[in-house]
Amino acid sequence: MTEQVSTGTRWRLAGDWFDVCKCAIPCPCTFAQPPTYGDCEGVLVWHIREGGFGDVRLDDLNVLMLGSFTGNPWAGTHTDPYAAIFLDERADERQRSALGAIFGGEAGGWPAQFGAMFHPEMRGMDVAPVHVEIDEDLATWRAEVPGKVTATAEALTGPTTPDGARVQVHNAPGAEVGPGQVATWGRATADRADAFGFSWERTGKSSKHFPFDWSGPD
Repeated sequence: MTEQVSTGTRWRLAGDWFDVCKCAIPCPCTFAQPPTYGDCEGVLVWHIREGGFGDVRLDDLNVLMLGSFTGNPWAGTHTDPYAAIFLDERADERQRSALGAIFGGEAGGWPAQFGAMFHPEMRGMDVAPVHVEIDEDLATWRAEVPGKVTATAEALTGPTTPDGARVQVHNAPGAEVGPGQVATWGRATADRADAFGFSWERTGKSSKHFPFDWSGPD
């Protein structure tokens, strides 16, 4: 059984977030607009570079979520929101409890705000190997839960993009990680899921990377 933690505990997480989804590039959701095809489903990934929940260190742990919805969550007009979470198997009981409190919204901060807006029906939670790799220059990013989820992307580029430059958006109206961070756009090279009733396989659709820096419970 997962050890209980106090949800009034001070905490902070900083790291990398990215997604791959079924929307065309660029995903309109990051601009607080309805998804390309009216509904969206995809993989959301968090890599914690540095973090702590009270005296519980959370450095280098990963969290992966599968999600789907119809409509525009930012306008409060979405329906059928569903989600499922994989927690990093390297986390011990206290770390799992801390991650559960943060990502479940009980510990406050941005996850609580986002969860109150999205309010998904949870299809399940599992502890599993969650492998994440993110190039320091953001040329590629990838995540995998072996046998269940694969999400890989390469930085978006094109004829007028300088070599090595990244296509970025500042002050995104619908930043999934909250305000103040810069989006780097990508193209999904693999997007596969088969878990908790979520099932899809595609490539070539939207992806983006955001840094995140959260704290709570305020």
